[in-house]
Amino acid sequence: MQDMGNNSKNIPGSIPLTDLPMGWRQYRIVTVASLGQMIGTIVATIAGVIIPLLNILMHPELSPFMQGLIGSIDLIGICIGASIFGRLSDKYGYLLFFRLCPALILAASVAGVFLGDVWGVTLCLFVIGLGIGGEYSLDSDYVSELMPKGYGPLMVGVTKTASALGNIIAAALCLWIIMDTRRAEVWPQLLWIVAGTAALMLILRIKFYQSPSWLQSHGEDAKAEKAVKEFLGPRATLPATTRQAATSSTPQKENMWQFMVRNGKQVILSGIPWACEGLGVYGIGVFLPILVMALGLEHFTKGMPEVLHVAESVKVTLWISCIMLPGFILGLILIRRKVRITLIQSAGFWLCAVSLVILALSYHFGWNKWWSIGSFMAFELFLNMGPHLITYVLPPRIYPVETRGQGVGLAASIGKIGAVVGVFLIPILLKAGGALLVLIVSAAVMAAGAIVTDIYGALVSKEENVRI
Repeated sequence: MQDMGNNSKNIPGSIPLTDLPMGWRQYRIVTVASLGQMIGTIVATIAGVIIPLLNILMHPELSPFMQGLIGSIDLIGICIGASIFGRLSDKYGYLLFFRLCPALILAASVAGVFLGDVWGVTLCLFVIGLGIGGEYSLDSDYVSELMPKGYGPLMVGVTKTASALGNIIAAALCLWIIMDTRRAEVWPQLLWIVAGTAALMLILRIKFYQSPSWLQSHGEDAKAEKAVKEFLGPRATLPATTRQAATSSTPQKENMWQFMVRNGKQVILSGIPWACEGLGVYGIGVFLPILVMALGLEHFTKGMPEVLHVAESVKVTLWISCIMLPGFILGLILIRRKVRITLIQSAGFWLCAVSLVILALSYHFGWNKWWSIGSFMAFELFLNMGPHLITYVLPPRIYPVETRGQGVGLAASIGKIGAVVGVFLIPILLKAGGALLVLIVSAAVMAAGAIVTDIYGALVSKEENVRI
């Protein structure tokens, strides 16, 4: 049999992967990668429901510190996992960790169900976060390298859009479980949602292959050609570009600090706005049911059982979450129309800040609650149109393939550090100054994200001579 790896360039009708039309094989890659994004928001949404359920069961209620710890422990795991798995994947290849991460999430979520106590589940959420961190450092890499020309940023954005589905699916399933059982004691069973998603991820990745770009950058041209064909069909071949081997100008024994110094502007541009976005996606997102109650947006009848009070707040959370998907779609349309991604991110941040200011005014002056709900939905729309989408699309655009895993992983780690701070901050702010203080601080953070994007987006574009 002919060696397809060594002779692929001579096969009649061979087409570089960048010139292939979008087909089911590319959409399969996007779908498999998208589940990693979806499970991240599933876990965050479930954590946000677990906290008020525990407040019903525990006397006294959970302290702000414990609420912050439960809400952020998976994010702490993500920070560590993204950095570790990103660096290891650059060294040992993407495929091993692309399978290991969902296996880790599956094992930890099943363990959490059976442990069923606060500290045991908290530990399991941390391990789940390690696996999700690996997902964040790998999903965009696979998608960005295997799409046709002009589709890379768009399909990376589509991958991120699955996180909106994660919010919606998790909120809907949590609401169904609570309404079906009407018992706060059901809270550990919510982790079955995570376990089911992780099991699906693992099954779909059994028939998956090593990253062709990673193989090529390590001098494995024949294996890279074979991997392209396994992904995209027998006619697919690598584009005729100059191979950048791992022995190129990138330092071989560069530690994380050296990497950050050498890529300072890129690290700031990809990391700091992601950290600011993290407060909105995770800080506000995790505590959305509690904020809904604090703002008085849910329907509450005097004498209603507390568990149904939580269910009503989750119902409003579900409606607010539904606007996330149109936000992502709007952002994808802008990417498709070649609007600069830093402009989309900056505009999204500024519009988020304005929406939160209107929400704060509505709450402070007691306007009709539909002003508040509309402002909250506008915030989620613009957050997902801009920062939530673009902070994921941007890092693969500004790092070369030989350090892309490390660069994307570092950006995700910085982003999740911001998310951890946000999750810890929200209950403290709620106790110190109520919902109004939460909204004012959040608006200021959104404005800061816009300013950093504007300044460093221009600097990186000028330095790299690219349009981002």
